[in-house]
Amino acid sequence: MSDQQDPNRWRALAVCLAVGFMTLLDVSIVNVALPSIEGSLGAGSSEVQWIVAGYALAFGLVLVPAGRIGDLYSRRLMFVIGLAGFVLTSAGAGLVQSATALALVRLAQGITAGLVNPQVLAVIQQLFTGAERGRAFGAFGTTIGLSTAVGPLLGGAILAVFGEENGWRGVFLVNVPIGLVLLPLAWRWLPRAAKDRPAGRVHLDVVGLVLLAAATVFGMLPFVLTTGQGDSPARWFFLVPGALLLVAFVLWERRQGRQGREPVVDGELVRTPSFSVGALVGIAYFAGFTGIFLVVTLYLQSGLGFAPWQAGLVQTPFAVLSGLFAQIGGRQVARRGRGVVVVGLVVVAAGLAAADLVAASVQGTGGAVALSACLAVAGAGSGLVISPNQTLALADVPPRVAGVAGGVLQTGQRVGSAVGVAATTAIFFSTVVGAGLGGKARAAGSGDVPAAVQEVFGKALSHGLRVSLGLVLLALVLAVVDLRRRVGHQHGAHDASVAKHRVERAGVE
Repeated sequence: MSDQQDPNRWRALAVCLAVGFMTLLDVSIVNVALPSIEGSLGAGSSEVQWIVAGYALAFGLVLVPAGRIGDLYSRRLMFVIGLAGFVLTSAGAGLVQSATALALVRLAQGITAGLVNPQVLAVIQQLFTGAERGRAFGAFGTTIGLSTAVGPLLGGAILAVFGEENGWRGVFLVNVPIGLVLLPLAWRWLPRAAKDRPAGRVHLDVVGLVLLAAATVFGMLPFVLTTGQGDSPARWFFLVPGALLLVAFVLWERRQGRQGREPVVDGELVRTPSFSVGALVGIAYFAGFTGIFLVVTLYLQSGLGFAPWQAGLVQTPFAVLSGLFAQIGGRQVARRGRGVVVVGLVVVAAGLAAADLVAASVQGTGGAVALSACLAVAGAGSGLVISPNQTLALADVPPRVAGVAGGVLQTGQRVGSAVGVAATTAIFFSTVVGAGLGGKARAAGSGDVPAAVQEVFGKALSHGLRVSLGLVLLALVLAVVDLRRRVGHQHGAHDASVAKHRVERAGVE
């Protein structure tokens, strides 16, 4: 029986999406629990920073290595190992008694999440073809949109149920029973191994994996350590070893290719235009849209005095519309191609531009309602971007390297997210601090907030949204250039076909 006829493919997809949702949710859900963690564990600012940043760093660190190992050995085994580790580290995070221990467990939790996620894309690529693959990626796009946007809402709800003192523990412990249910299902339904896995002894490029992982860490570190509040300029020096390690990785990979050995990143991937453009569009778009939710949450909680669950409710329409339109995008991409992504990016840009105007001019509850409507528009566009772009990026990728391809795409997304969050929050806090509110940026959590403070936070949100809008427009430019390239290629192929037909007719006559 062929992979595309696997009777368990939709069940396997459901398991993959559920686990992917949990691991991606943990990127955003912790933000609303930080005040609870600070109060319960007495965490300092540096420890809080590492509780958030450590997960993102470790997540990005292992994506490509995990994808490569899954391609060579067993995607199911890597998935199950990662899921089991995620369950254990989630339990550990919910039971720790010190902030330092929580930061360390979060690093381990990020590693386990990074083991799982490349396998999700690889399994979709392996089990689905044609229109079914588009629908599967549409479901994955829904998962990404929901996990990113509903984190504040779910986190706020858990805190409301379990209380401010220990509610943060529930944010982590909720993963445990869900993961325990999914573990046996993953082992039962995920494909045992890829049919086109290399025969015989396989070569794992350990040096290349280490170089790429180290380059990823040093490259992401300055951005995940950026809070916009008294950050040390020295953090940017991490980019120097990051760049040197990246150069060393490229040189090493070329050496591997010349010696006839299998590199970490197949050269065929880099030379595939659909994959390269899809990766670049993904980096720019994730840089643009991921930072939105943190600055909106800060604005609503610190600027308007909303409770965490209320702040999450404002952002829920983004998640709902993103999920609905991801399904539409997944079905249309096979017929419309890159045009679906272009339309989606235009809609996202329109929603963010409207949100910018609202933030700068309307405050209070009315402003929050209007902001929610603008985010709903952006969410609809986002649904037309993420899953169609994933589908197009992987359309020409052989299933044998689907894991490493998925790892490269997701690493780009994580790097883009780190850059975007750093840029938007830095601009946000610089506006707040510049207005003399500095210490109130996190303290103005509940109750009535003076109109002057609301206005300052509104301007800060407006400035942050402009950064996000600029990054989304960059993604739009890349997508339009690719669309024109594709249209030109189609016209060229059509003209060549017509010319050939005319020559054949002339020969007959």
